[in-house]
Amino acid sequence: MIRHSSLVYPAEPDGSAAAVLRVVAPGMLSTVQDSGRPGWFHAGVGVSGAADRRSFTLANRLVGNDESAAAVECLLGGLILEFGAPAVVAVTGAPAPITLGGRRAAHASVLRPEPGQRLVLGMSSIGMRSYVAVRGGIAVPPVLGSRSRDTLAGIGPEPLRASDVLPVGPPPRRWPEVDVAPVAPLTADLLTVRVLLGPRQDWYEHPENLFAGHWRVSADTDRVGIRLEGDADRPPLVRTDDNELPTEGMPLGAIQVPPSGQPVVFLADHPITGGYPVIATVLDADIDALAQARPGRRIRFVRG
Repeated sequence: MIRHSSLVYPAEPDGSAAAVLRVVAPGMLSTVQDSGRPGWFHAGVGVSGAADRRSFTLANRLVGNDESAAAVECLLGGLILEFGAPAVVAVTGAPAPITLGGRRAAHASVLRPEPGQRLVLGMSSIGMRSYVAVRGGIAVPPVLGSRSRDTLAGIGPEPLRASDVLPVGPPPRRWPEVDVAPVAPLTADLLTVRVLLGPRQDWYEHPENLFAGHWRVSADTDRVGIRLEGDADRPPLVRTDDNELPTEGMPLGAIQVPPSGQPVVFLADHPITGGYPVIATVLDADIDALAQARPGRRIRFVRG
């Protein structure tokens, strides 16, 4: 990533402007994410990558990119990007209001900004994360084979700041095949999440209490994980073994229960090891929905 106090567009060998984006405003938190960096567990580095993988891959498909091309993940909205050359862009995920060049633009559609135009994401009223993909992908230097920012490990490109200039890679051969993608609307309704009990359900008197009633997403939620709060009248998760559990591997979607009894569901930037017992693990297909769950949303766990 190249940081500038003013917008400077580099030139291609033929003298034309290279495709770059200037960050006018980063919103609450915007990071560069791709499909992650698998294969580094032996070095203590997790996969990371886009938290809502379905929305991320859809954005790339819309602009004709490979599904793993780096894009911008924006928390709640507020992102403003200015284009230095003609581009092809798509915005997916949390449905933040979009304007391009001062005009309203459609969510999950192919947008074609001209040089000097600004793409503005308002604040989303539902969901957590929006994705902005540009044809060619965000071409910041990779770290350990990935352009993703791992917020827990602190590796990968820094979170975006105003006046950052993001290079864009060469366009792929494939062209966008549709103008708009039909997507199911996000809601704030009770979210049903499928899980498999284990591997440490035997550390609890009644592990099935995980399925009783519902939980609420607490304000303590980020790319690392979601802490859940239970109503005062819901049955607690009581441990039968107070011994210290040896550190063991933690997968994406692991539901770890610390001594407080408030479960934590691990998301994209989760630690790869931990010492609290994992009572269950969320099915991979339901992780993306959890990544869009705002504080206060009710969650019900069911057997997968």
